Amino acid sequence: MFLVDLPPLPALLATLGAALMAGLARGFSGFGSALIFIPLASAALGPKLAAPLLLLVDNVTTLPLLPSAWRRADRAQVAALAGGAVLGAPFGTWLLLQADPVLLRWGICLLALGMLGLLASGWRYHGRPALPLSLMVGAGSGLCSGASQLGGPPVVAYWLGGAIPAAQVRANLVLFFAASGVISAAAYLLGGLLGAEAALLALMVSPLYALGVWGGSRMFGRASEAGFRRACFWLIGLAAVLGLPLWDRLR
Repeated sequence: MFLVDLPPLPALLATLGAALMAGLARGFSGFGSALIFIPLASAALGPKLAAPLLLLVDNVTTLPLLPSAWRRADRAQVAALAGGAVLGAPFGTWLLLQADPVLLRWGICLLALGMLGLLASGWRYHGRPALPLSLMVGAGSGLCSGASQLGGPPVVAYWLGGAIPAAQVRANLVLFFAASGVISAAAYLLGGLLGAEAALLALMVSPLYALGVWGGSRMFGRASEAGFRRACFWLIGLAAVLGLPLWDRLR
C-alpha cells in the first residue's frame, strides 16, 4: 500500500543523491547536511515532506556519533541553546504547515544562500557564551529547524569563533543537533508531519545518508579541512540554486 505513495523515480533518485552528499558534509564537519539536502529534496518532494524526511534520517543515522559527542561536548552550553530551540521550533513548524509550498521553497533556497554567505564570510561571534545570547541563538536555530531543518549555521557562527578546540565544537554541534532533532520531532508529531510516507522514504534514504556520514567521519582528521570545507560550500551553493522554483518548468 505504501508503494503507491512513493515519488516518481527521478525525484527519488535526486533525493538519494542529495542524501549521500549531505551525509558526507555531516560526517566530516558536523553540519551542512540540511543546506545541501533540503533545497534539493524540497524541489523533488516538497518542503512538507523533505524536512521531516531529513529529521528522521539524520537523527537515526548519526546515533553512533552521540557517545563520543556526549563525552567531549560542553553539555551546559548545549543545554542553553537547546532551551532556546524549544521556544523557536513550534513557530517554525507552524510556518512549514501554513506557508505556500512554492513560497516556502523560495524562502528555503534564499535562506540557504544567506546561511552560506554567513559561513563563507568567516564571520564568527568572538565573545564568551552567555545564557541570554545562547537562548536567542537557540531560538533562532529552532525557528529555522522547525520551518526547514536549516538551523545549523547560526549555531556554527556562534561556537566556531571562540577559543574552543575544533573537536569540541564538532561534539557540541553533534549533541545540539540531536537535541534539536528531538524537539523538532515533537513539534512535527503534533503537526501531523511525521507520517507513513516520510517513514518509508527514510528507510530508503538512510543507508546512503549513513554511508556518507561514515565516509565523512573517516575523512575527519585525514583530509584537508580547508579543502573539504570549500567543496562543501560549493555543494551548498549549487544545491540552493538548483532547488529554486525558477527551474520547475525545466523539470
